Amino acid sequence: MKHELLAVRIFRFYLEGFRSMDIGRVLWALILIKLFIMFVVLKIFFFPRYLNQFDSTSEKENYVSKELIERALNP
Repeated sequence: MKHELLAVRIFRFYLEGFRSMDIGRVLWALILIKLFIMFVVLKIFFFPRYLNQFDSTSEKENYVSKELIERALNP
């Protein structure tokens, strides 16, 4: 009996499980599409980049520290 690493045995277990899936592949595709929409598309439209208005890193640092202090004092 071979003594394989636990990680290799777990990997082979999941690999064989994914190979034998039929409807599971479609579900995984839907999950990946949903994650793409959540993290890429929504980020573009709903999370603007405030720090791009500054040229240097020191200006960015000052803006972030000012915002953190202001929001901590006035929640």
